[in-house]
Amino acid sequence: MPNADNSGSKPRRRGFQRTTAKPEPAARGDVVVAERPRSRTASGSVAVTLRVNGDEHRLTLDPRTTLLDALRDHLDLPGTKKGCDMGACGACTVHVDGRRVVSCLTLAASVDRQAITTIEGLAQNGELHPMQVAFLDHDGFQCGYCTPGQIMSAVALIREGRATSPEAIREFMNGNICRCGAYPNIVAAIKAAPGKE
Repeated sequence: MPNADNSGSKPRRRGFQRTTAKPEPAARGDVVVAERPRSRTASGSVAVTLRVNGDEHRLTLDPRTTLLDALRDHLDLPGTKKGCDMGACGACTVHVDGRRVVSCLTLAASVDRQAITTIEGLAQNGELHPMQVAFLDHDGFQCGYCTPGQIMSAVALIREGRATSPEAIREFMNGNICRCGAYPNIVAAIKAAPGKE
């Protein structure tokens, strides 16, 4: 390995630091986007405010805590499921500022003060969300483990205007896996729900 500071054959600390220095903040047009500073405690934890289903929660978390783990382990919201823990199955899908995200790959600190909606937050005033009703009406589940993620993705799919045909529904729901194979019923539920939104 060549020495970054050319002062000998072994790598030197200063040379290494220069080659691994943190890059300048990225620029978008005329606006410079910088990382928002986090308040760290002496233990290395970060203070995070999660706005979940309309409620604000102030937490002190390890900076590596995923949104999924924060929801399940710190806020006692078990509806969001841990499936693959690699972002491949969609069981952990939630909405962040209206966009669907896989919460197992999203750090809790990265969604500080953003609006987060989980499956528990879809029902309003004791009434199920139209998509939840459609899944019930069309048997869009079997074991039910993937259902919260399927419903959260389906709600976003309709909001995005992508539920235009069965083929489009299948294409834009392909990040959500149903190991039981309830796909035809899931597609039927999504087709039935847009008029109910």
